[in-house]
Amino acid sequence: MLKHLYIRNFAIIDELELDFSSGMTALTGETGAGKSILLGALNLVLGDRADNDSIKQGAEFAEIVAEFDISKLDDVSSWLVAQELNADDECILRRRIAKDGRSRAYVNSTPVNLQIIRELAEMLIDIHGQHEHQSIMKSAVQRQLLDDYASHSPLLESVSNLYVELKLVEDQLQHLQQTSNEQNDRLNLLRFQTQELDALALEENEYQTLDSQHKRLANAEKLQSTVAQAIYRLSEDENANVQSAISSIVGSLGDISDADENLAPVAEMLSEALVQIDESVSLLQNYADNIELDPSQLAKTEQRIQSILDLARKHRVEADELQALHTKLQKELDDIDHVDERLDELTKEQKQLEEKYIIACNKLTQSRKKAITKLNKKITQSMQTLGMSGGLFEISIEAANAKRSAFGLDQIEFTVTTNAGQPCKPLARVASGGELARISLAIQMIIANNSKISTLIFDEVDSGVGGGIAEIVGQHLRMLSLANKNRASQVICITHLPQVASQAHHHLRVEKQTHKKQTTSQVVALDDEQRRQEIARMLSGVDITEQSLAHADEMLERAQSI
Repeated sequence: MLKHLYIRNFAIIDELELDFSSGMTALTGETGAGKSILLGALNLVLGDRADNDSIKQGAEFAEIVAEFDISKLDDVSSWLVAQELNADDECILRRRIAKDGRSRAYVNSTPVNLQIIRELAEMLIDIHGQHEHQSIMKSAVQRQLLDDYASHSPLLESVSNLYVELKLVEDQLQHLQQTSNEQNDRLNLLRFQTQELDALALEENEYQTLDSQHKRLANAEKLQSTVAQAIYRLSEDENANVQSAISSIVGSLGDISDADENLAPVAEMLSEALVQIDESVSLLQNYADNIELDPSQLAKTEQRIQSILDLARKHRVEADELQALHTKLQKELDDIDHVDERLDELTKEQKQLEEKYIIACNKLTQSRKKAITKLNKKITQSMQTLGMSGGLFEISIEAANAKRSAFGLDQIEFTVTTNAGQPCKPLARVASGGELARISLAIQMIIANNSKISTLIFDEVDSGVGGGIAEIVGQHLRMLSLANKNRASQVICITHLPQVASQAHHHLRVEKQTHKKQTTSQVVALDDEQRRQEIARMLSGVDITEQSLAHADEMLERAQSI
């Protein structure tokens, strides 16, 4: 769960530190005080796109740090270990945004990219926004809500993988069919090109070998004369050759070595040099014996090199790339020659994948139908408590005209009636704005109740409800926050309704302050008396009356019974 949040230089916040606890926390404050800023900062540390406009005016950077307790979140700990990030009982996310637009993200002090942060955030926290009752009318959102409730991730992954494989095979089939129709001209060209390259019969690394051979043959006379001169000066010159001179010096030093032993190392080094010179002379003589003065061989080599260069120029490649080109063209020719065989193979593969895909889709459909029965009942029950007595909620599921997708073959639609005895119709055509908000809230709470994520944030999802219904909403959120196996143990609710705020175990108030023409936002943790005053303010407005205080006491007392 979220334990601590630190914000610095963000929007109108100078510096802010907040501690959070398990249970339900209400976050209240006057309109414009900065409740949405807190949520924006939290979203940023969870991987939202950075915007340097959010940096406080006059500051060089903004920084947000969120600390989570993961001691009971085994999945998160395992994921951190797999990502080679430090995994302890705490997980710390940090985001720093510079004025120049650069952004850095860290997990447990290790720099990471935003994708890593987002994957981790999905396991740590779930945020339900105040406008989700608008998106709930979209078919894709309805399907996702159903699949989230039923924990369909493994089934969806199987369907999605088969869908991708099937689409890839069908794309290959389409390409090959087009190739088959247009292949004659290409086939003739490929045959001509490969025949030319076949006739050249270029061997591996032949061009490099020919190039080296050509250099030797073209410079044979110079090589021969230079080597002969070296041999002469090293060993054959009767007047002064290196070999005789060093041999003589070694002998002279040997004669006087008894007089001073310090000369022994010099004599030894010269003796070794003499051995090296002897070996060098031997190698040079052997090299000289093998130097070829062969004009005909030189002409053949030059002709072969020219043939290679001409064909390389024709194909617009380097000479040493010809062999790779030959292999590539031969493969393409072979593919076209065997296109019918490949078409048969791909057609069989397509059929097999299609069968597997349909089986996986049917399995997903059956699981969805089971989940729908349970979800219909739960949401219908919740509607009765949220002021829609006699209302009925039903999810319809039909085959989407055999139109394949990565999410299966089903067309999911939420239908509802808010009046007893009336048939259910699509959500968008029946529910009013307030009813839609309450239905959305009921769905969100039921989905969240099945979540393994430990921290849930509701951002004014109670918009559009009031009175006794608002208190019931608050009671639902309070019960949702009670620790239980596979269930959230922390709910943070941004609200403007006293009926909801009074149900919280903890209460934070956002305050806007102006000092020296500078506006800042602060958050205060309320004690019992401050909380009583805040609930009364939310009930009556600026002027807190004895009546509103008494009403606040009554609401807070009722909340303790849950």
